[in-house]
Amino acid sequence: MKICGMELKANNLLFCIIDTKKDPLYQDTKIKKLSLEDDEDEKCVTDFFNTVKKLIKEHGIEKIAIKKRAKKGNFAGGAVTFKIEALVQLNGICAVELVSPRAISSFEKKNKVEFPQKLNKYQQQAYLAAMACV
Repeated sequence: MKICGMELKANNLLFCIIDTKKDPLYQDTKIKKLSLEDDEDEKCVTDFFNTVKKLIKEHGIEKIAIKKRAKKGNFAGGAVTFKIEALVQLNGICAVELVSPRAISSFEKKNKVEFPQKLNKYQQQAYLAAMACV
């Protein structure tokens, strides 16, 4: 199964793809993050949505795992991240699962996680979200 792990930060969607049927699991991609340049511009939002759908189709992604963000409090996610999350959830191609930071932390403690060499540091949380969904 191909799983795309995602972390949302500011106006960026950081992602990585794993394939549970292959070794190594991590599938290196040319593009590793997408940005929603102007969340108030309809064309930018539509282009972003179409890019996400294209990514899902091109890589044959069967499931998306998004690292959940707090809705309120000091560490609450920004409004744009929730807009990006909604766009991903509306993809109409594959299922989307929200993974809590607690579940990711628990997974990391129970399993000795070694990050792939080609994985960028900014992709680590997306990788863990995907791995926690396997």
